[in-house]
Formats: sequence, structure tokens, C-alpha cells
Amino acid sequence: MSRAVASAVEKDELFIPLIDFSLFLHGTPSEKQSTATAILDGFKRAGFIYIKKHGISPETVSTVFSQSASFFARPQAQKDALAWTTPESNRGYVAHGREKVTQLESRGDVDALRQAIPDLKESMEIGRESDAKYPNNWPDGFDDEGKTFKETMLGFFDECKDLHMQIMRAIALGLGIDEKWFDGYTDVGDNNLRLLHYPSVEKSVFKAKKGQVRAGEHSDYGSITLLFQDDRGGLQVESPLGTFVDATPIPDTIVINAGDLLARWSNDTIKSTKHRVVEPPLKPDQEQSDVYPARYSVAYFCNPNFDKYIEAIPGTFGETAEKKYPGINSGEYLVQRLAATY
Repeated sequence: MSRAVASAVEKDELFIPLIDFSLFLHGTPSEKQSTATAILDGFKRAGFIYIKKHGISPETVSTVFSQSASFFARPQAQKDALAWTTPESNRGYVAHGREKVTQLESRGDVDALRQAIPDLKESMEIGRESDAKYPNNWPDGFDDEGKTFKETMLGFFDECKDLHMQIMRAIALGLGIDEKWFDGYTDVGDNNLRLLHYPSVEKSVFKAKKGQVRAGEHSDYGSITLLFQDDRGGLQVESPLGTFVDATPIPDTIVINAGDLLARWSNDTIKSTKHRVVEPPLKPDQEQSDVYPARYSVAYFCNPNFDKYIEAIPGTFGETAEKKYPGINSGEYLVQRLAATY
């Protein structure tokens, strides 16, 4: 990758580019191609990119974060009434400490790790609203604020879905296949909008438990993830040297990482890189406090349509490379991964 591409993160041989996505959306054919190439190179080398000028307004993102904070401030009984139930549904409220993200696949191993070092977070999971089999768990029955929350998140879900399709078009162009090759895999929107709240925690919790993190070391499961960070930070990405490097928040950008299914789909042309969320350092005016403040983030997990059969993308195998993985159904794969996590 040319170092003419701006750097968002550059440390320990990890280079995560900062890419102006408006050049793909509205640029000349040459600018569009060079942007697509930079995006694919970022996913090949780091598994992560940052994008700016992506078309989702700062005002929209600010409203989503505000509505998210208001939701998590609701009484626990209201949140529990909207509880997550099954991996097949993957919708609803996930209480503090229930999920344990990890690379482990054995249910017993994950349970043991959850007991020893729980992830210090709660979340709200929102799926495709048009899925008649698995309805979303909305707080709109509680009050008018719940109705506003639903309206806000439905609009944001659709904006993220559109951006997902555009990013996959850029990947296709970078791979040298038809730009709309992925459209038939992304048009349904079998994706997951996750609102995340990492509550305030006393410093003593981290001193008492070695290895305590906000969210454990893991890679994501699907195709790509769109991550919106607040200004607290805490996301760390594994470098080629095995160290974890801060992916520092940059205002009005989205961090995008490739997931395990895209790595598999691309015959390992694209990397799915491990990452985690740690407690970031306190700001100078907070250093005397005994408590780490709350952190919020929003992740939009993108998947191929759940009825699609996923096997190596054309051009990622052939004379010099064989298919590394058997084909798999997208929905079945995701359920398998979620079943271990929860």
C-alpha cells in the first residue's frame, strides 16, 4: 500500500489507513478505483480501515448516541422485559456480563472464562425490522421516548445498510470483479445494530482481576463491522507483532473491520484481525477519581443475506490457489458462532 494514503493508526507494523470515502461515492472513475484499491489493501494488510466523508451525518450519529444513553438509563426491569433470547433471533437487551466475546468455541470454555473475567458491558441488539419470524424488542410500549428511540434506530439501521452495500461494492471493484457482485448478498439487510454501554467501573475492579477488559480479545463473525466510537477510546487492534495497538477515535470517522466470514469468503485474501476493548487512560482532570467513567459505542454488524450459500469469491482461487474452505450457509454460520458466545 502506498504511504500516500493517510494513516489513522501506524505502530508495531500495523498500518490502518484513513480513507476519504466520498471519492468512491462521487469521484471520477480513477478516484473511485484508487479508493477501492486502498480499501481492499487496508483489509488485506490490517483487516481494518477508517473512513471519513461516508455520508452519515455527525448529527445523526450524535442523536443515535444520545438515544442509546437514554435507553441504558432506563430502569433495569424495563430493559430486562426486552431481553435477548436466542442466537436465531439475536435481538433484544443483553444484560451486564452475559456475553463473553472470545476466540474460544467450546461452550464450556466460554462459560468458565465468563465466570472468571466477565465482559463489563451491556447491549441492545436490533435486527432487520422486516423479519416476520423474529421481531425486534422495542421500548415503544413504555413511553413516547421509546417510540422516538424506535424511529431513530430504524432510520439509522437503513443508513448503515446502504453504506454496507457501498463498502462491499468497493471491495468488489478492488478485487477486479463486477462492482455489484455482492448486491444480491447484501440487499436483504440481515445485519445487526448493536448499541453498547460500558458502565462506570471502580478502578479496584481492574486491579483485583488481572486481564480484566471491557470486551475480550476476539474477531468478528460476519462480513464487515461498522464501528462508531465515542471520545473515550479503548479499542485496540492486534498488530503483526502480536501487540495490541490503540485504534484512537477520530471525529466523524467510522472504523470498519473485516469479519471471519469475509475472510473465509475471500479465501483468506482479506484478514479478520483480533481486537479488544480495554479501559482507556483517564483524562488529566479525571486522574484523581476512583472510578472509570462510562463508555458508549455503536456497532453495525454486516452479514451476507442469511439464505445465501457462501463459498470462495471468483478470482480468489484458481491456478495458484485452491479453495481453503467448504461452502456454508450464512445464517447457519452466524448462529453457530453466536451460540458459543452467549
